[in-house]
Amino acid sequence: FSGGRSASCRFAHYFVVCGVDTETGLESPCINRITSLLNLSVCLSGEGFEHSPVRRSFKSKVLAHYPENTDRNPFNKDAVNMLCMPRGLSFRTQADRLDPQFHSFTISFDDGTRSYGFVHTFYEEVTSPQIITAMQTLCQMHHSLAGVSGCFGCVGSFDSTRDTLYVSKALCLVTPLPFLQASRQFLVQLHQAVTSQTAPPLPLESYIHNILYEVPLPPPGRSLRFHGVQGPILCQRPGPGELPLGEYPLGDAFSLLGVDNMVKLLTCALLETQVLLYSSDYQRLMTVAEGINTLLFPFQWQHIYLPIISAPLHHLLDAPVPFLMGIQRRDGAQRSSLNLPHEANLCFVDIDNHCVEAPEDLPQFPDQTELIQELSEVLLQFGLPPQGGVIAKPTTTSSSSPRLSSLVLEDLMEDRRNGNLGGEELAVLERLQALARRCGGGKMSDGGKTLGHVFEEEEEELKAAKLNIQLREVFAGHFAAMFGRYDDFVIHSALDLDSWLSNREGMFNFDKGSFLSVQPTSHLHFLSRFLETSMFSSFVDGKVISRWADREPLQQLFDSRLERERLYDTGSEDSCGCLYRKCTTLFESGQAIERRLLKADHTAIHPHLLDMRIGQGRHHPGYFPKLQADVLAQAQNTNKWSSRVTASRRSEPKRSTVSDQSGVDNEQRQKYTFARKNLRQSKLLDLTPQAITQTHREFVDGLLSECRLKTKRMLKERMGKESVELGQGEASITGLQENTLIHGLCDLLERTWGHGLQVKQGKSALWSHLLHYQAAQGSNCSDQRTVDDGALPLRGLLVQDMRFIQTMSEGLSDVGQARAWIHLALEKKMLSQHLKELLTNQELLRQLYKPHAFLLCEEEREQFLFHLLSLNTVDYLCFTRVFTSVCIPYRVVIIPMKKLSIAMATVDPWVCVSGELGDSGPMETNTETYSYCDLLSTLQLGQENSGLLAKCLIDCVMVYNEITGHTYKFPCGRWLGKGVGDGSLERVLIGQLVSPGAEEDAGRLTGTPPPELASPSQSVRIVLGSLGSRRMLSVEVQEDMREAVNNLVKHFHKPEQERGNLTVLLCGEGGLVLCLEKFLLHGLKSNRLFQRNVFVWDFTADQMGDLHGSILTKGPPCDLLCHYVSAINASPRNIGKEGKFQLFVCLGIRDRLLSLWLPLLADCPLTARTYEDGALLRDRAAVHSLSRMLHTLNEFIITLETALVKGVDL
Repeated sequence: FSGGRSASCRFAHYFVVCGVDTETGLESPCINRITSLLNLSVCLSGEGFEHSPVRRSFKSKVLAHYPENTDRNPFNKDAVNMLCMPRGLSFRTQADRLDPQFHSFTISFDDGTRSYGFVHTFYEEVTSPQIITAMQTLCQMHHSLAGVSGCFGCVGSFDSTRDTLYVSKALCLVTPLPFLQASRQFLVQLHQAVTSQTAPPLPLESYIHNILYEVPLPPPGRSLRFHGVQGPILCQRPGPGELPLGEYPLGDAFSLLGVDNMVKLLTCALLETQVLLYSSDYQRLMTVAEGINTLLFPFQWQHIYLPIISAPLHHLLDAPVPFLMGIQRRDGAQRSSLNLPHEANLCFVDIDNHCVEAPEDLPQFPDQTELIQELSEVLLQFGLPPQGGVIAKPTTTSSSSPRLSSLVLEDLMEDRRNGNLGGEELAVLERLQALARRCGGGKMSDGGKTLGHVFEEEEEELKAAKLNIQLREVFAGHFAAMFGRYDDFVIHSALDLDSWLSNREGMFNFDKGSFLSVQPTSHLHFLSRFLETSMFSSFVDGKVISRWADREPLQQLFDSRLERERLYDTGSEDSCGCLYRKCTTLFESGQAIERRLLKADHTAIHPHLLDMRIGQGRHHPGYFPKLQADVLAQAQNTNKWSSRVTASRRSEPKRSTVSDQSGVDNEQRQKYTFARKNLRQSKLLDLTPQAITQTHREFVDGLLSECRLKTKRMLKERMGKESVELGQGEASITGLQENTLIHGLCDLLERTWGHGLQVKQGKSALWSHLLHYQAAQGSNCSDQRTVDDGALPLRGLLVQDMRFIQTMSEGLSDVGQARAWIHLALEKKMLSQHLKELLTNQELLRQLYKPHAFLLCEEEREQFLFHLLSLNTVDYLCFTRVFTSVCIPYRVVIIPMKKLSIAMATVDPWVCVSGELGDSGPMETNTETYSYCDLLSTLQLGQENSGLLAKCLIDCVMVYNEITGHTYKFPCGRWLGKGVGDGSLERVLIGQLVSPGAEEDAGRLTGTPPPELASPSQSVRIVLGSLGSRRMLSVEVQEDMREAVNNLVKHFHKPEQERGNLTVLLCGEGGLVLCLEKFLLHGLKSNRLFQRNVFVWDFTADQMGDLHGSILTKGPPCDLLCHYVSAINASPRNIGKEGKFQLFVCLGIRDRLLSLWLPLLADCPLTARTYEDGALLRDRAAVHSLSRMLHTLNEFIITLETALVKGVDL
């Protein structure tokens, strides 16, 4: 209804009358033309049979609307009729309450603009004999079919001889901006003129023509006074730099739900969950919906927005997209009776019961505690309790006339409002006001309000407006603090708009990783999900295209506010260090709106006589007349007021302003607007079968497109993460962002499985389908695992994974179990295969889903599974990292060197696997080992040394996760047993996750591992045997040492969610322990003299005698070195010399002593006798350099795994 240029500057676009059409008679959803009395039993036996016909709803119709159409925006008769009277016609008798009702609605258009409808519904006496006869006949048939006799006169009955029948009628005003108060006052005055016994000064057509064609929009930053039937009406419009117009009373919304629930609801809206409002009052639905919508500034809701949906539109609850919708609570209806298809990601708002049911795992809004405190302070200033639960004032309309008792008082009131009173006149009026309050506001006349009541209404309106703007300013200020530097992270990569539009899906317009890296840690959970929403994406897109087109009005306003704040901001720019700052513009914003409401800046043309035929426009008390169409169809420019109207219109600005929530009339922006919309909002209200089918077709296409984009994004981000892990780039995504993308995939699957669902068990549509599939499988699935030729068991089937999820001791809900199942299937690379298996049962699909459901669209379903299959190309550890308290069974296989594998028959080994969360404890290898779900890092391998041949050369140990299918390899390459090697009976091995490509080869129970997985210890032995033989190796050893220390420094400088395993960096291949071992073995004479394996620990232990006998080296570092070496030697664990050296290095680096010990070892007299002249340990420069490198690690807190330090109390 935004119309053309001539209509866009008007206050109102349409005036509409809806009610009963006496020519067509009563119509019900079950049959047409009930007045024919044919097949009435069909209707009476259908839905609503238990209710009397007087209590049922019938179809309403648009009786009249003016003008017929506006330019570029034809009148949508069916949509307006449905929203004006969502429940249809209501009938009453004189025994019922006949209070008028008020509600409003909004209609969204494809370009993102909206128009607002304001509806005054009242009851009018039925005068049509056909309608009265039809109603009485229906009542008689209802009582006879129900077996009730003699019930006339009871509740819900109707007898034309004794009862008066009333039917609802609606007056509606459609406006381009949400002028709630002014529109409501105009409609109330119009209805009061109808019910009054005294005729209005002019025919009603004059007032309607005036507001349609002669009342302009107030200029930005100004107020406008125009005249209704009974008195003046004031409306105002925010100016540049102020928040857009929003008159829906936020105070009522906060009073109904409370501050905590409103913040929770806003969080759900920002994260684009499905929001469903539920109330018996239509206006409450609109108040909460519009309240949330205005609090989103500077962002805009991008999805389905229908605060009021009538029964014919309930099929939209199937929509597999984010929505914000509202449905009316029927009398006595319960939440469970709704049978909602989507509940996994649904925010259900029961307004009447002051309750908000948010989805699981909803992140906390940034600085939520401080924000709630500030909002509570604002509410308390206006006398409203922050906890909510207060019933807002009803939406019924008072029937008393607002007209003052005399024209003199009316003029005084207008002059006071305009600020034209001064001196004695103003003082007299103020005394009258005070007197009226003290006296309780005595009646000025029989039909008029008291003077005190008039002043109280004005003050309440002003109070509500100031509360509105102050609550909105609090949120706007908070968003400004959160996104104050957002433009620094916008990526401008396209040369022109056309190239940007053509490559938009493949472009990253915002550096999310860098933005998150400078945010407070407590904000990350919310922000990482918010950055993935269409709301934020559209906001950033608007910033990008502002290079070629005008900025969106809301974005322009937000940017100007940010620039203004930066001018006065003297604090640090680092957002991580910013404390919560309260809004500082509350007083100024309240003053601006108070000034406009207390003094009108402009006055519109007064209503006047029109060129009407004699006899028309007569007053019939209690009946809204049939209006004269010819005088309301278009503006009359042939009278004496036309020049003033034209002048008034010329004074209006010709371009859109920030205060209008409309798009810029710009070809480039229109190109972008239509490119980003994939759902036609205007078609949602079309109830024709073709339109409903097309809507669901668009839902199907949208789901497929969303799946393609999500999987593509996940692949790009995960591949970028893997390149980082390989050292090929900087960090681009944290673990939290990865979890956010997977959460989005879970949400997509839930919405896909919820589309067209008609039979559901629990809140999760996907888990409900899985349960039905599990029940259908029955005894076909078995828990038995098979092993062929010693191979590790294959990954579990769909039902086996389900059973494991069901046995988890997490206490998960249906939604939680579905998400756990998705995480497990994704980690096992079985998600697409599992879902394909689930969808093979076509009979079950037809039982659970309606014909239009996505899952019954075969071609789209196959493409959907294909996109999910692409996720198998990358590795995820989402189940392992999220569900850390689950007990997982592991299978352990010890692989000896092939030629000596017979020695394993005499060895009775034990193992203990461990990770960051703990260890499994010592377990025999012939049993399953249980541990918490974790990324394994170390494995303790030992034996009891029983028997002469209790020794074995261990190649590696393989550990298989029975649930996720992951295989870990723990290389060894050393002897286990007394009198061989270093005599170790226990070894601590460092593991690595086997890559999926080598999994088949590495998953054999016997035999030598493939070459690409050879034990690092074997290659280390080869290198160590030649150390010192080449002078150039000293450079390589130093380079390896620098790389090991550098990896540790980088580890601690990464965000905590992005850090790898510290044990691998210390003890794994290329880790600090092995590099330091190379350093100490360089130039060691013993390696060549005796031609046997030389262990660094021998040299370290031998140094103790020299240190004890040396006087020069006495001191705390020396004492600690001797103490640590002695304690390690005295340890009850038989970990061998290599294990002792590993423990020595780990303890030294943990306690910040290693950098002090190295110079002591270099200065010891034994060093000169044991090392060659060119050895690194005898090179003071090399020792000093290494000591400084190790000293850089002292600033970090290093926590060692229990497996590394077990048995040593230091």
